[in-house]
Amino acid sequence: MMLYRTYQSYCDRLRQDMYFLTSNGQLSEHLVDKIILQLNRVYPQILTNKEAEKFRNPKTLLHTRLSDLIKHLQNKGDKHCQEFYRALQINAEQVYNDLPSRKIIKTTDSTGIDTDKEQYILNDRGPMFFLACFSVAAGFALFMYCCNSGTKVIGGARKILGFSPIIIGRHVKNICMLYLEDTSRNK
Repeated sequence: MMLYRTYQSYCDRLRQDMYFLTSNGQLSEHLVDKIILQLNRVYPQILTNKEAEKFRNPKTLLHTRLSDLIKHLQNKGDKHCQEFYRALQINAEQVYNDLPSRKIIKTTDSTGIDTDKEQYILNDRGPMFFLACFSVAAGFALFMYCCNSGTKVIGGARKILGFSPIIIGRHVKNICMLYLEDTSRNK
């Protein structure tokens, strides 16, 4: 089953995250002021001085100020909402990472592949399988090298194969030794 994530605008994400952001304890008054100041000073086209003063008014409840700020940004457009997310990430990264819209983005993949499951499928054989395959390949390469008629290393190969119970099984070592003895008699 393939899941495709549809494009979600920053305004839609902000609408989805509004309850989370305005609930008590998520953003302190200090963090909200820092976000408003960043939107005002770094991006004055997003919040004018007059708007920033309105949203920083300490006489208004924090919940109301934050709700009004979010609604104001949503009315201005997607770029303004995107800059709010950028300011939130800079000033309150933990809150930004815990946003409901961020959790949806993290869990869905545009390819539709569950990467955790795919990683398990690719890595389920473990290191012993790798070592076994490598040993077979190394043994085959050594066998081919020793059997080459142009090489005169049969004595050296016998010494190497003498230590091979550590690397390859005794049964394979015995077969290789018999083959080497047979080839040395034929020459």
